Parts: sequence; C-alpha cells; structure tokens
Amino acid sequence: MIELKFPNGDSRPFEDGVTGRDVAASISKSLEKKALLIKLDGELRDLDRPIERNGAIEIVTRDAPEALDVIRHDTAHVLAEAVQELFPGTQVTIGPNVEDGFYYDFARDEPFSLDDLAKIEQRMKEIVDRDEKITREVVDRDQAIADFLKIGEAYKAEIIGGIPAGEAVTVYHQGAWKDLCRGPHLPSTKHVGKAFKLTKLAGAYWRGDQNNAQLQRIYGTAWASDADLEAYLKRVEEAERRDHRKIGRAMDLFHLQEEGKGMVFWHPKGWTLFRTLEGYIRRRLDDDGYVEVKAPQILDRGLWERSGHWEKFGHAMFVCETAEEEILAVKPMNCPGHVQIFNVGQKSYRDLPLRMAEFGACHRYEPSGALHGIMRLRAFTQDDAHIFCREDQIEEETTKFVKLLYSVYADLDVELHAVKLALRPDLRAGSDEVWDIAEAKLESAARAAGMEVEHLPGEGAFYGPKLEFHLRDAIGRTWQCGTLQLDFVLPERLDASYIEADGSKQRPVMLHRALFGSVERFLGIVIENYAGHFPLWLAPTQIVVATITSDADDFARAAAAKLKEAGLRVETDLRNEKINYKIREHSLAKAPIIAVVGRREAEEGKLALRRLGSEGQQILTLDEAIAVLTDEALPPDLRRG
Repeated sequence: MIELKFPNGDSRPFEDGVTGRDVAASISKSLEKKALLIKLDGELRDLDRPIERNGAIEIVTRDAPEALDVIRHDTAHVLAEAVQELFPGTQVTIGPNVEDGFYYDFARDEPFSLDDLAKIEQRMKEIVDRDEKITREVVDRDQAIADFLKIGEAYKAEIIGGIPAGEAVTVYHQGAWKDLCRGPHLPSTKHVGKAFKLTKLAGAYWRGDQNNAQLQRIYGTAWASDADLEAYLKRVEEAERRDHRKIGRAMDLFHLQEEGKGMVFWHPKGWTLFRTLEGYIRRRLDDDGYVEVKAPQILDRGLWERSGHWEKFGHAMFVCETAEEEILAVKPMNCPGHVQIFNVGQKSYRDLPLRMAEFGACHRYEPSGALHGIMRLRAFTQDDAHIFCREDQIEEETTKFVKLLYSVYADLDVELHAVKLALRPDLRAGSDEVWDIAEAKLESAARAAGMEVEHLPGEGAFYGPKLEFHLRDAIGRTWQCGTLQLDFVLPERLDASYIEADGSKQRPVMLHRALFGSVERFLGIVIENYAGHFPLWLAPTQIVVATITSDADDFARAAAAKLKEAGLRVETDLRNEKINYKIREHSLAKAPIIAVVGRREAEEGKLALRRLGSEGQQILTLDEAIAVLTDEALPPDLRRG
C-alpha cells in the first residue's frame, strides 16, 4: 500500500501501482474526464503511469498553468509524426518548447516550403482526431540505439549515446509512431486539441554547431483553447504592426547591417529622436542634482582585473593589444571609470551623496542569434549613474531615485509592471556577510520608497543585489529596463574613500542606477508603444509644410522658416505632386502634423493643419499656428516649469 496526500491536507491509502487516472476516478468521474496529468511531490507525471511511492499528489487539468507546456510539447510530437507521414525519409532530431510555442528540427534533403505548413497542419489535425494513445516505455540503452538506427533515426541514436550510463532511457509511443523523450505527456493525441498553428521556417545546425549538418526548423504555437490561440495571433499581428524595425524603416530612423552586427546606424531623423530623449533625461538629471562626466572608452586590462570584470565579463569584452604589448578592453560598463573620477582629490562626508551620471557607450559581445533589432545589441548607450553615498543615505537616495523613475516613465507613457529584488548569484564578489547586509538594506530601502518587491534568487549583479524595474509594453510583453544596485564591494576593490566628520577614512556605498538601461532598447519600446505616432515633443519631424500648388512655394518656405525659428522641427514638401499623395506619404512616415498650403492660404497667411490619424483640419494664421504648436511641442518636464 502507498499513501497519497491531497492539496486539502487529507491523506488516503491506495494499492501499489495505482495510476493518476485511478486516483482521479476515486474522487469523481468528472475529474477523471478532466484529468490530463498529475503532480507527485511537485513533479509532473503521466496520468496512466503507476505511482510507486508515497507522496503529495495533485490532479492537473487542462486549465492548469502546468498543462500548457505539456500541450505544446505534445503538439511538437504530433508535428513530427505528421512530417514523417507526409515526407518519408525525414529524420527527427529535437523538439523543445520555446516562449509561446515550440519548434522541431528535421533532417531532410529537400527544403520545406511555406505551402507545406498548411498540409502539415491538416495532417496534425487528423492525428488529433485519431485519438492515438500515448504510452511511456523504459528501454534498454543499447537496444534503443539499435532500434532507432534500424528505422533510420541516426540523430536519435546519437542523443541516446550521450545519455549518462545508469540514467533511464524513455521512449513514448504515439500510435505506431515513437520518439525518445523524458516526458511527461498527455494520455492521447485528442487531448492536444486543435488550438495550434505552424508559424515559420528557419535553418538550424545540429547541436547549434555550424560545423555540423544543417537542419530545417519548423516553429509553431499551441494553446489550451481556440480563444487563447486567437488572442495570441492578434497579439502577434499587433506586434508586427508595431515592430520597431519595421517602423524604423518606414520613418527612416536607423538601419542595421552585417558589417556592424549588433550596432545601430542612426539616420538623421533617428538621431534626432535619440538626442531629444537624451536631452529630456539630461534635464531631469540636472534638476535632480546629478553631475555629468565622461570616462574613457578603452581601459587597461589591469583595471578590469582589479574591478573583477575581467573574471566575470572577460568572455563578453572586446579586447585589443597594442604594439607595446598593452592589453586593453573596450568598456562593457561605466562603473570602474566613475570610481577613478571619484578617487581624484580627497572627498569629505559633506560631498556625499555625489550623483555622477554618464551617457556611456558600452560594448559587449552578444552571440549573433541573441541580437534583436535595437532591443539587444553589441554596442549601446547606458543612461548610467553612480551615487556615492554613506550607509545612512541609502534609503533617502533610493526613494529619490524611485520618485524620478516613476515620473520619467509617466512622462513617456510606459507602464511599470513589476519591481523585483534580484538576490545573490552563484558567481559574485564579496563575502556572504556583506551580501546579507546589502540585501537587507536594499529591501528596507525599497519598502521605505513604498514598493512591494518580488524576490529573484540568484539573479543579482556581480557586486550586489539590485532592484529591477520591469515595464509592460503596448502588446503585453515585459522588459527589464531600470535598475538600482547596492554595492559595498567595488569601492573596496578600487580603494574609494571619503573622510568622515571624525577624521576617519571610510568607504562610500555605490548605488549603480539606470532609468532606461540601454537607451536603444528603451527607444525600441517607445517606438513600439507609440507605433511611431510620437507625441509632438518627441517626434523627429514635427511638422511638414506641404504645398498644393507652386503658387504657394514662397509662403511655404517663409512659414517653415518662422516655425523653425520658434524651435520646431520642420520639413517642406514643394514637389509637383497631388496634395493627397503628399498627405498619404507623410502620414505613412508618421509626421504628426501636415501644414497644407494652397493659393488661398498663401494669400491669407494661414496654414491648414492636419493631424496624424484625423481627417479634419484646423485653419490658423501662421502666428496662431506657431503659438499653438510651440506650446504643444513643449517637453513634459519644461511644461511643468
């Protein structure tokens, strides 16, 4: 007999070999029908697998969060079965889950086409309708290798050969089809459902090594219900519409190319956008008592070794060697340079807190596959700052920073989703005693600033714990941007000190903080949030003065000049094109305001203002337009005075 404990605290005895299905049936027939899996002591297991020991049991139904991962993995198996039925001779390799779905890699001489995806989807639905029973089998390792080689599955045989001796080898049978897999799986293919869609094709290398054979990857998504699938596809459609790369091309903001992987080529309009955001945050920092500095881009290896970055980040640093055999590294972060600036001259307790900011250009090696538009780069700008303070100033400085961050995010219409406290990682500098103090002080400071934080064990920075500020974008994704890290270690390593009131020499505390994190990533989020339809103060081109006829050219030029004198960013369009064509073109380029000028407007000294997304127009004299638009274009911090 075994004893199973239920979530409500009750325990019941069952015969040896009882299955999860049996347990569900003992509770109710309706639960048995709904059951897909069980959890035994927190481990997901097949519903029909015999339970061989005492433990805590939970019945998992389709609406449980844990079920979705299994549904997706089972869908990947159904995909593989469908492909091998439709394209005999294709070998299967691996098929893991990924965010929002799954993929499966196939070895096949002839490439798949996008047209093939519809055929495969149809066959997958037929396999679901077959209700093929899914069963688990523990097999002998050598026999499993022989069996898979016999059916032409060399990749599966290689995977089995890499499983450590003594570890169980499990095969799942899905009707007449089988696959090597740890499981767990659903009871049969009907439970997969039909809320899935194959989304794209890609190339891949076996085991991710470009020296190995190239495979073909089919991606898909799967959900627990048709409604969930439909909602996901709408999110994807909206994401594509808002994709910062697509908008960047349409608005002529920037481009990326192979010769500068992970590095942005900013075009005039994009750089205007960048500088406008930078100018805004620079004013906010000035008002908040920061001083701005600029540290060198390349520093000697010795400094990076003393700081600890060579040990932690050496693999991700771009390094060069001079003819004099100096080994230099392009900075991946700004903090060691700021400590060098702090160390020049003697500092007093009266000088603290010292808030030192830099828009530092940082470079980090990111694998090619990890790069994503301007969201993940090898070269990026950090709106970085380091606050050198006393221990008794930690709470006050944290509260001050949080207040600034909330205000900045409100000005830029971004939604703060969550604040998380990332705790000590495995690879870290400093003693456990120092980390105990730092974690306690940062959590206390967060509470003092009015924040509830979620703990992230193992996710802290090299020197200390950090607060992570996660944003939610326009389509519901979350991004970690702002950070505040409490650091007792780097001042010690780099010998930073100040003189206390009693004349003693003390170490300052460092608060590493950023509002945007990477300015480029934050801009990518802003571009997608606004879908390129920026508020007037942020728009790279604020007004396009477009003529209806050439009779209005002189007035259009004069009006544009006066608008520019008033501080507005203006373009003119005097081309010999129909006005509707011009309006459509500039609307696609997301110009917030098009000032239309014809013969009548020129004679009366007026502008017909058309706003992006609006069919109507507003007729104003040039002076009235300047007054209205300069007020509207005022950045939010200046509007507050």
